[in-house]
Amino acid sequence: MTGTAIALLAALAVFPVALHPLTRLHRVIPLTVAAGSTLAMLGVAAVLGATAGPATGVGLHVAQCAAVVAAVTGGGTVVRSLLLLGGVDPWTSDANPDGVSYDGAGDDDVETPLRGGRIIGFLERAGVAVTLVVGWPEGLAIILAVKGLARYPELREAHAGEQFIIGTFGSVLYAVATAGAAYLIAH
Repeated sequence: MTGTAIALLAALAVFPVALHPLTRLHRVIPLTVAAGSTLAMLGVAAVLGATAGPATGVGLHVAQCAAVVAAVTGGGTVVRSLLLLGGVDPWTSDANPDGVSYDGAGDDDVETPLRGGRIIGFLERAGVAVTLVVGWPEGLAIILAVKGLARYPELREAHAGEQFIIGTFGSVLYAVATAGAAYLIAH
């Protein structure tokens, strides 16, 4: 069962990438199905890891690496679903704040008050998962302090506070859950 848990965690690292085109359709159902499937796979991997014997050697390292990658790839879908539940539009564009695409056409997405959120989310989830996988939970305080201080000037804009709180908590909790699954597989 340890091997199955590791394989499921490794699949979870790739699964959200395969579903990415569906989650960009600006449709609620594909987004919630993708997020629900991602969370279900993570839950099954954690339960299998908790009930199986501890992973050692290469299997342990594969589980730890897969947990970090799964935290980065799967968190965006989960965070977008949480934003939707919180009444915040999860399809706002922060990649191109001027709204102009490279071919000169306008962007259909609405500008978000918190620019760079997707990339910051990737980095945040990677940092959280790595600090927990290596056994340095104090790193969480540093990551969250840096993010909070960097975002402070932008939090005065309308709806920025809600987007920041929902996005940060959802992102961090998902990264903690993936690191927790790796911990259960390892112990």
